[in-house]
Amino acid sequence: MNRPRPRTLAVVAGGAAVIGGVGLAATGLGGGGGNVPVAHDTLPPATADVERTTLRETEEVSGSLGYGDARPLTASGGRGTLTWLPAQGATVERGEPVYRVDTRPVPLLYGKLPLYRTMRSGTKGSDVLQLERNLRKLGYTGFTVDKTFSSGTAAAVREWQEDLGVEETGRIEPGSVVVAGGRIRVAEHKKAVGDPATGEVFTYTGTTRVVTIDLEVDLQSLVKKGAEVTVEVPGGGSVKGRITKVGAVATEPEGEEEGGDSEATIEVLVSVPDDEDLGNLDQAPVDVLLTSEERRDVLAVPVSALLALSNGGYGVQVVQGGTTRTVEVEVGMFADGKVEVSGSGLAEGMKVGVPS
Repeated sequence: MNRPRPRTLAVVAGGAAVIGGVGLAATGLGGGGGNVPVAHDTLPPATADVERTTLRETEEVSGSLGYGDARPLTASGGRGTLTWLPAQGATVERGEPVYRVDTRPVPLLYGKLPLYRTMRSGTKGSDVLQLERNLRKLGYTGFTVDKTFSSGTAAAVREWQEDLGVEETGRIEPGSVVVAGGRIRVAEHKKAVGDPATGEVFTYTGTTRVVTIDLEVDLQSLVKKGAEVTVEVPGGGSVKGRITKVGAVATEPEGEEEGGDSEATIEVLVSVPDDEDLGNLDQAPVDVLLTSEERRDVLAVPVSALLALSNGGYGVQVVQGGTTRTVEVEVGMFADGKVEVSGSGLAEGMKVGVPS
């Protein structure tokens, strides 16, 4: 990864050049001015506000826009023939068929537990609770949502099976449904219509796009779960995102020999609240700005407002009405063409001189 040069150094260098360009404005200030204002009669060509703001130093890293890592979806029925598959890129929601076996739909349910046993009247457990929650979300009633498969549950299952157009047994058999954490998006087919309904059928992802960063481990201190970042989207513009995952395992680049120059990386995931802000591309390279340093609620002026004082410090030319005075300041963080300043006689809303 081509990492940009540290921005702080670049800004300081730029500030020094500007200060050199306005050095004549500081002529005659004397060697020990301290914080004592010095009167001037010549007005600067332009002014800027002393503002109270937050300064951020950022590190730009490369990321990729997509739907995250794909997971395999496996048919567990062990028999039959695939007679229908959703298209690649299609979204499947709760109750909709994930695929068809011998023309029978195999619907999607939401949850964490796979369907590992037959559920019928009298069955008890967390998988029953998961099934009943799904039935209720699909609009079926007449049972209590708990961990017991009651006669009311069996009646609701028969009603659901009738709506699906499958045999009305009142039982749920392994292979008759697919369980996933939520809506899924079909990534890549691994089988085709006509193949046996066994093994991996396709891979799938979530339905919300995320930004994946393979972050060099020496930059790990810049990322923290929940931190805000800026994502520069394809076609221009930027959106705010938030870090949702910081990997704990470092991996070497593929194909690199041990001891090579390439650095190990960790996976960092970034989500964006409004998916529409990311444009229409399913996959694309993006740049992500990570905050390396932040200074909140500080006074700042344009870097070009700094004056080089003869005592070796810095000052700004404060403009009040038709007069000016030079106030010595202490400088702090540089970022985005601005510099943090502090000093007696300096306040938010004041005007300072800048080159035109």
